[in-house]
Amino acid sequence: MDPLERHRQMVAQFPENELARFSLGRALFDQGDFTGARENLVQALRKKPDWMVVQILISKCDLELGDRAGAIAGLERARDLALAQHHEGPLAEIEGLLADLQP
Repeated sequence: MDPLERHRQMVAQFPENELARFSLGRALFDQGDFTGARENLVQALRKKPDWMVVQILISKCDLELGDRAGAIAGLERARDLALAQHHEGPLAEIEGLLADLQP
């Protein structure tokens, strides 16, 4: 069974599990299904609103889907989470993405 199918089965079995949703969302993102990825990542974030990595991925989906304003808002939220959680590596990535989005 391919990994994507395994993740889909986990979500089918445990639809409220945020880790299953994240794993499926990440797999879909990696395959270029940004709409499907975003849907699953948003559900994961609802269960765990301070999950910075998920917020970053949602913002990247927004970028890929052409929602620049949504991506900027999401990255600003991710930056706040990174600062609050003292995550320097992701903070640098977020700052770089935000800088790239400046006019």
